[in-house]
Amino acid sequence: MVATIDFYLARVAQCDQEAQETNLANVKERCLRSKAAWQIMSDRALVVQIDRERKALDKMRNEDEHLD
Repeated sequence: MVATIDFYLARVAQCDQEAQETNLANVKERCLRSKAAWQIMSDRALVVQIDRERKALDKMRNEDEHLD
């Protein structure tokens, strides 16, 4: 999942760079829309990753409680 988030963030950076480098308004708008979409995907993937890690931690805690 980290590789996916890293991929998304790389696309965010790429879109940002392309938006800064262009002088064409329509291209800049397209790049900024793409940047926003990639950022949303990255944010969602991060939320999923955090939730999975939290569930795994809770599971380990419950297993530890049963061993005591």
